[in-house]
This record gives sequence, structure tokens and C-alpha cells, in this order.
Amino acid sequence: MGAVIDKYSTETRNSYVIIVAASSVLYNCVLAIINAHVVPLGFSHVALAEILVLFAGLVFILRKGLGEEDAGALFFTAFTLVMAIYMSAINLMVFVDYLRNILIIFCFATLGSWANRRTVKAAFMFSLAAVMLVLMCEIFALALYADIFEPGYYFETTRGLKPPEWDTTGLFGNALGFEGRLSFGLIGHRASSLFLEQVSLSNFAGIVMMYMLYFWDEMKRGMRIVLIACVALILLTTASRTMLTFSAICVVGYFLFPLVPKLVNLLTMPLILLAGTMMYVLQPDAKGDNLSGRIVLTMRHISEMDLYGFLGFYADKAAFFADSGYVYIVYAGTVFGMLAFWLFVSLYPAGDTPAQRRLAQALPIFMFFNLMIGATPVFTAKIAGLLWLLVGHARHQTAPRAVSLSQSANTALPRQSFQRLDYP
Repeated sequence: MGAVIDKYSTETRNSYVIIVAASSVLYNCVLAIINAHVVPLGFSHVALAEILVLFAGLVFILRKGLGEEDAGALFFTAFTLVMAIYMSAINLMVFVDYLRNILIIFCFATLGSWANRRTVKAAFMFSLAAVMLVLMCEIFALALYADIFEPGYYFETTRGLKPPEWDTTGLFGNALGFEGRLSFGLIGHRASSLFLEQVSLSNFAGIVMMYMLYFWDEMKRGMRIVLIACVALILLTTASRTMLTFSAICVVGYFLFPLVPKLVNLLTMPLILLAGTMMYVLQPDAKGDNLSGRIVLTMRHISEMDLYGFLGFYADKAAFFADSGYVYIVYAGTVFGMLAFWLFVSLYPAGDTPAQRRLAQALPIFMFFNLMIGATPVFTAKIAGLLWLLVGHARHQTAPRAVSLSQSANTALPRQSFQRLDYP
């Protein structure tokens, strides 16, 4: 039977996991349609939608049960819960914003540990197809895109971000760009697709790149070409310098990462911070919406922090540092929360096979490089959901928790038992 049954083709997709994972990507644009054509929404509706997605994932996890395999993610989440209680106590306010971010990681990483390859691939392909369909609408029928989603109005009602008075497109203000901003001239603004803002779309390209790093050796040529074309179109229409840099790292990393010991991951964040410090020393006056300006801004914020900030006494300031991820995490979860996040991102991914090592090396680069110029993109469910689903699945590649037919074929069952198996 082992010679007849392909290792992965006999696995059955888990529709529930696919729906939860895809919902994490799609819920924002669904809310935008409701906001534009049914009833105005507020931030509470967005929060409720995300809570429902998380709840659906946690229900699946609790029904399966937690085991030794979940100890790392569970301990990390429990530690963050303790820090959230501590933060709430010393700031005299309920503060669970950072805990919510870690719950997203725990939920989808654990879901991924139960998801087989067909499930993970289906979740990614469905989400990618939806993103590209809406992106094509945005590129070739911008007026229709704006009429359907009304991104500017959505962020005004749910985030309080009013669009520029001179804008007549209906797009989110930050996606309009400005003079001197990197642009490839394909469209007159920075594309947003179903995310409605450009940063999440560009980071989605980064998630697809990590998906390709992990599954590349299994892909057929046609699929490789399609995925490369999708990533290229997103990068060209969002003009994201961060993800353009990350794409070059991934190309080199495909060959280099399998040769690097997994423990080298622990050096990624210190090296990125060291590079940021050197840039700050060499260009202390760098400003503007460019890599040097954003990195120097983050390093300047770090240099201005005091002991009380490191210990979590300024939780109310965390929201003001959405573009300085390291500062946000420390203010929202203390310096101990930052250390825990560093250790989890560096050590949680598996590193046994070449594919696992590629993903394990790319993950901290994506995370800690992103934290230099932003915070929310790496934590929001619409990006973190698929990312941690992939990481959780990859962690159990060599010892999957979900029993597949290929595993059953290796057990000593009578011949008639195989004859009664249903092939999906």
C-alpha cells in the first residue's frame, strides 16, 4: 500500500480549519461592505468580528484537547496573560491589547498543528485567490472597487481616521501615496485589495513568500509561476520597500537557510537591532517615510525610554507607537514580554528538514525586521492567521497530529481493512 498511496494525496481537507483561516483574511472586507451598504459600524464591531474568528478557532482546539505538543505556545500565552494582569494592575486600567495579539498566535499555531498539508494549502490558495480577484478589480476598475468597499469611509467610522479633504477616490488616505514615495507607476496609488490598506497587502505577499519557501520543492512548475506572478504584482502595486527587501532575502535564503543551524535564529533580533543602532549613530537626523527614516525613528524612541517604560508603567502610550514595533511591545507587555516574544519566534518553529529550516529562518527576519518600521501588521489576524497556521503545521511536519491515510497504511491492519477505506 505504501507504494500505491501517495503520502499526501490521500489526506482529507478539514473544511472547518479552512473556513476559520480564510475568515481571518476576509472579515475586514466583509465588514467594509456592511459599513458601506447596510449600516455604519464602529471599532467595537471590528473587535467583535475578530473575537468570533478566534472563538471559532479555540472551540476546535478545545474539542481536540491540548497536549504536550502545545506546551510551548501555551506557556507563552499563559506568561502573557500574567503580564496582562500585572500591566492592568500597575496602570489602574484593563489592558489586554497585547494579550489579544498573542492569543491570535496561539490559536492559529495550534490550529496549524492539527491541519494536514491539503488543509493548509487550501486555506492559502482560497485566500490568495480572493486577494488577487479583488486586487484585479482595484487595478482595472478602481471606481467599482471604491463603490463596493468604500475604504476611506470604513476607516473613518471604525478607526476615526478621516480621509483627506482633497481626496475624491474614496480610498484609505495612507494608500494614496505622496510625492517622492517609491512607486513603480503601475497604478496611481498603493494597492490595498481586500485588506483596504496597503501595509497588510504588502505583508500578505511576505506570508506567501514564506509559504513558497516551505512548499517550493513540492510545487509543480505552473504553481510556482502563478505564485511568483502574484507576489510580484502585489509588490509592484504596493511599492513596499520592506517586502521588496524581504523577497530578495527569501531568494537567497532558499539556498542558504537549510545550511544554517536553527539556533542562529536567536541572533536575528539582536543583529537587526545592532544594524538599527549603527544607522541611528551614522544618520541621527534621518527623517521621512523611508527605511532609514523609519528605522532611525524607532531607534530614537527606544533611546528615549526610561526604566518605568521598560517595566510597563506606560501602557496608555503603547497605541502611539504603531510604527515602532519594539517600543509598542515593551510598552504593551514590558521588556519581559519582548524577551518572551523573541524566544518564542526564534525557537518555536521546527528545524529538522530543509523546508522547516527555511521557514524557521525566514520567520524571525520577517517579524523583527517588520518591528523596525511597524507593529500592527505582524499581529493583526488578517496577516498573523495564515502565517501562524503555516508555522504550526510545519512544526509537526515530521510527526503530524492529524492521522492521515498514509499513516494508517503503515499499521498492521488486515487487507480487508484497507478495502473498506474511503478515498477522498
